[in-house]
Amino acid sequence: MAPLGDNVVVSNVNLEKLLSMKGGKGEGSYANNSQAQALHARSMLHLLEESLDSVHLNSPEVPFVVVDLGCSCSNNSIYIVDVIIKHMIKRYESSDRWDQPPEFSAFFSDLPSNDFNTLFQLLPPLANYNGGSSMEECLASNGHRSYFAAGVPGSFYRRLFPARSIDVFHSAFSLHWLSQMPETVLDRRSTAYNKGRVFIHGAGESTASAYRKQFQTDLAAFLRARSIEMKRGGSMFLVCLGRTSVDPSDQGGAGLLFGTHFQDAWDDLVQEGLISSEKRDNFNIPVYAPSLQDFKEVVEADGSFTINKLEVFKGGSPLVVSRPDDATEVGRALANSCRSVSGVLVDAHIGDKLSEELFLRVERRATSHAKELLEQLQFFHIVASLSLA
Repeated sequence: MAPLGDNVVVSNVNLEKLLSMKGGKGEGSYANNSQAQALHARSMLHLLEESLDSVHLNSPEVPFVVVDLGCSCSNNSIYIVDVIIKHMIKRYESSDRWDQPPEFSAFFSDLPSNDFNTLFQLLPPLANYNGGSSMEECLASNGHRSYFAAGVPGSFYRRLFPARSIDVFHSAFSLHWLSQMPETVLDRRSTAYNKGRVFIHGAGESTASAYRKQFQTDLAAFLRARSIEMKRGGSMFLVCLGRTSVDPSDQGGAGLLFGTHFQDAWDDLVQEGLISSEKRDNFNIPVYAPSLQDFKEVVEADGSFTINKLEVFKGGSPLVVSRPDDATEVGRALANSCRSVSGVLVDAHIGDKLSEELFLRVERRATSHAKELLEQLQFFHIVASLSLA
């Protein structure tokens, strides 16, 4: 991909067309670098199932609809949808009101730039309903799915589905991505201009405040859209990167991922004369890890949803390595982790060649700090279970 103009990340439209986790199945792909997300999601399954226990069981004559928002392109989304549907089938089977469960439909949704091809290649084949086989037989036939699947491209900060059509919304590790960079952060004349940095971590007060405001505007838009689309009696389970600090410029784990070795690698390119300092300053990672308070304020001000559960959950490290004492493996894991989620934006901003150079430097720096990365790099997540007010 050729480098686009310096303002590539400023434009909301460009960001929406561009942003995606790294597709395909290569070393730097999201599919091969999302094991940590899988582990973190599994550690929260009890909270998800608790949220599903509150979902109203409608007549089996109407299909039960599940949506995964920000599905990306790895097995994680398919695994979670499977968990949700199997849990709901069990609830229908143990209910006295209905003889059998409904048919299930699952929508996998993400931005149009998402690698839906890779995701759909991972989908197991549909269980054969035609032969009059029961749902139990379908479930017992391992490696098959018991739901109809479809992809829905579009930004979840807008409407995506017909009114009152969805029973369960699930979204994990996506809502910390902003719909756009706050324009003041990239505007040289503004006090919020994030000079010398590529992320909010360690930034000044007005920069941090601009990021926070953007997050809250986005979350409010997200809630408004879902409040129209969700059926009465439905449930929404959300997980996003969070922070334990009151100070928004202390982004915790996200800060260590994007604010240290990644930041230093950009500075290396500037010092080596490979890019200008303006080129660096025009790039910012559109991620914001909210505090519990940031999140709660928006839900309460919006008023469409009741909070059933809202907590900070310790997710653990994003680095999954087989040999923790091998510094090279740790360095590569950090660089790949960084690249799988931000590589597409970096490629578009400085081109493939310089992007390669940047991540080589991230890897080199992370390798020399492997021990402290393993000790200090911890992610916290905001976990929210919401139902219509």
